[in-house]
Amino acid sequence: MKNNKINIHFLGAAGTVTGSKYLVDTGDKKILIDCGLFQGLKELRLKNWEYPPVEVSEIDMVLLTHGHLDHTGYLPRLVKQGFKGPIYGTNPTLDIAKIILNDSGKIQEQEAERANKEGYSKHSPAEPLYDLKDVEKTIPHFKGVPQAQWIPLFDGIRARFQYNGHILGATYIELNVHGKRFVFSGDIGRTNDLLLYPPLKPKKADVLFIESTYGGRFHPDEVEAIPQIEKIVKDTFDRGGSLFVPSFSVERAQLMMLIFWKLLKEKKIPKVQMIMDSPMGASVLDLFHRTRDWHRLEDNECDEMCSHFTVVKSYRETMELRTDNEPKIVIAGSGMLTGGRMLNYLETQAQNPNNTLLFVGYQAEGTRGRKLLEGEKELKVYGKWVPFKMQVAEVEGLSAHADHAELMDWMSKIKNKPERIFIVHGEKEGAEALQKGIKETYGWDAQIPQLYTIEEIE
Repeated sequence: MKNNKINIHFLGAAGTVTGSKYLVDTGDKKILIDCGLFQGLKELRLKNWEYPPVEVSEIDMVLLTHGHLDHTGYLPRLVKQGFKGPIYGTNPTLDIAKIILNDSGKIQEQEAERANKEGYSKHSPAEPLYDLKDVEKTIPHFKGVPQAQWIPLFDGIRARFQYNGHILGATYIELNVHGKRFVFSGDIGRTNDLLLYPPLKPKKADVLFIESTYGGRFHPDEVEAIPQIEKIVKDTFDRGGSLFVPSFSVERAQLMMLIFWKLLKEKKIPKVQMIMDSPMGASVLDLFHRTRDWHRLEDNECDEMCSHFTVVKSYRETMELRTDNEPKIVIAGSGMLTGGRMLNYLETQAQNPNNTLLFVGYQAEGTRGRKLLEGEKELKVYGKWVPFKMQVAEVEGLSAHADHAELMDWMSKIKNKPERIFIVHGEKEGAEALQKGIKETYGWDAQIPQLYTIEEIE
């Protein structure tokens, strides 16, 4: 080792929720933890086009906490910029990353194509951030790792991936660098999740990176959310409308299917057509069948639930269904309305005040979802403004993210006092609330790093 100082570069999800990227520079090795896309505010999205303020070709490897786009979505760009090393994650994480990256590459290709055809981009020609060929070049870098086992990476450096709830395959990462333990929380799941087991908790952390998505906020229990959903479904159908649920394709789409199926089975909601329109969500359903030890669902439950849904495979089906005004339940991507099939439905259905748009997940600042929740009456879809007259509902408690109390509890098994704590992956308010909570509960000082800062660890 050249020196005993370690530099941490905060390349994303610092002072904001998306774009997770933390570079650990040991002096002779460079390890990137997560490699996500920025989402939401335009000024953040533009950063996806900038070259990161580090030499990409010098990064030795990437370790992934889980498969979500804001943790993996920059990988094809990184490979394009000269990254040549391995990308490690659990097998379900890499399976999900493949699904998500292929979808992302396809959406970017399609949007660039549509923008060029309809001329609504400032860029001529509009280009995708990356395309399916770039994704194809990224997948061979993937290397699956088992959970809960120490993996030697380099001399004196090893890593362990520990079960973390949140989504299939999600972990927190423990990185031992020459005797010092760095813990990267990734996204922490719920204690009482209907689909997943509770997260494990770290027992030691010299340097801790903790997410703060829901810092200062408390989720109602998942069980309390179900009667709310039942009421929203009934009210919508009483008006003769349809229920549209923008959903993250990984975990949330399957959770919503489970809830609607159970309500139907218990005869609490009327029998109507139920649609899951997400090619990604369908692929993740297949993954649920193959990853029994990662979740609570029995195989027969999975089969029975699926039999009650029309799982849409083709774009043509979407285009037919979006003009059909019969009452139905539609679950479709994307969760924050940043893209995905749900926009096709809203293009034709947003003006019907009998319909309901139900949000069941986090809506980041600057996203269409957040704007509609805040009362916006117009929606920009594919370069056109569409009047928005639907009812809007939000059900909390279904988040795949730990709330403030669960975040605090996740740290409760750490026996030593961490030398440094960095609060990441949160908006200002959430990060500050968690900082205060950590001080009051544990007496530990934590800092909130900003984007592109570098912190030196002695």
